[in-house]
Amino acid sequence: MTCARRTLIDAETTPFYHIINRCVRRAYLCGEDAVSGKSFEHRRDWIVDKIKTLSNIFCIDICAFAVMSNHYHLVLKIDIDKAKSLTNRDIITRWNQVTKGHAVATKYLTGDTLIEGERMILDSLLPEWHERLSSISWFMRCLNEDIARRANREDECKGAFWEGRFKSQALLDEQALLACMMYVDLNPIRAGIADTVQASDFTSIKERIAELKAIDSSSEQTSNKAEKPSKVPVTPLLPFDASNQFANLSEMPAVTQADQQSAIPFQFCDYLELIDWTGRAIRPDKTGFIKSSQPKLLNELGISTDAWVASAKSFRRQYSGVSGRWDAMCEFKSRHQNGKWCKGKASSQALHPSP
Repeated sequence: MTCARRTLIDAETTPFYHIINRCVRRAYLCGEDAVSGKSFEHRRDWIVDKIKTLSNIFCIDICAFAVMSNHYHLVLKIDIDKAKSLTNRDIITRWNQVTKGHAVATKYLTGDTLIEGERMILDSLLPEWHERLSSISWFMRCLNEDIARRANREDECKGAFWEGRFKSQALLDEQALLACMMYVDLNPIRAGIADTVQASDFTSIKERIAELKAIDSSSEQTSNKAEKPSKVPVTPLLPFDASNQFANLSEMPAVTQADQQSAIPFQFCDYLELIDWTGRAIRPDKTGFIKSSQPKLLNELGISTDAWVASAKSFRRQYSGVSGRWDAMCEFKSRHQNGKWCKGKASSQALHPSP
């Protein structure tokens, strides 16, 4: 039985969520259909472009993504601090990019005087729009509706394109966030359609590596030619910063929560080392040497190599709607889902060893 989204997503408990959505019937999101011979590769750009556009409108950051042939994965972070800082004008301007706009809101933006009835209408609409701008449900609604309409129009058909709204997993701590991001970034390698992360098209890890190369190339040109560096394209991907490391999102004081969550709490170089090691471990047929020593992040978090590789292979199946320490998972389920049973005790204990 499915659960209401309000029981699965609670920004005050954790801002990080793993989102999965899959096509219904035998519809292709991307890739090549061997039966019809049609190629749908261009639809991958639809997904990536749309999530970037929506990230700039909504108070939601993108930590990781992977666009596969008939489904996609996202790791999203709700930016509570940004949402709280929005002014009325910000709210209206952002929401007008999602919808066709509202006559009263447009009148307010142009500086025209509102009569009492119009002010009452606007006062009732602003809190609703404000809440939606930090809602993953509305983010996903705008994403899926746009892609479904374009795909159905291209396929010259009608009806449902997605098998459901979306599935979500709450990520309660840094181990869960790290394991989930790794699981998402390694999707193409695990599926056997890429041999390296550099060849994993339409994933966040490839985009981050490309961005690093662009920065290095820009720096080299500057040193050689003594010219201003070319402008590096800005992406909506949440940056890495090890100084923002946290232990458990749900236990963090509310006052410091926003500051501590302004970035992914790891060094990107350590993440690259771990993802390379993990990619080799889950693909034993891949050429290359797996280091006998554990990557730095596994040592720091106290996670065994066997537990980590198992998580990288089947993170989605190991857990249900929430991932983290076992006690935190049970508390989340008890508070938001009327005490429904938790899934993944053995996996949780493996990724969160006792000190």
